[in-house]
Amino acid sequence: MKFSTQVKPISYLKSHAAEIIRDITESREPMLITQNGEAKLVVMDVRSYEEHEETLALLKLLALGNREIEQGHFRTADEVFADIDREAVQ
Repeated sequence: MKFSTQVKPISYLKSHAAEIIRDITESREPMLITQNGEAKLVVMDVRSYEEHEETLALLKLLALGNREIEQGHFRTADEVFADIDREAVQ
């Protein structure tokens, strides 16, 4: 895991929680927390987390779409527009 952000031990998190919240909220950069020298968790602001979740949801939709295309479950643009034109006439 590559982090260009701060890496801090869990003891720092315990003793500087308010400062960490302020800094992360302002910078929007996550902080990696370690325990016994091993990476254990990432602390990030809510806005960044929500953006991350939205990005993951879009990537999942793209992956599902690609899978459907690979399985032949799609219609050409000409077919879709022809259906739209037929419905508009009715």
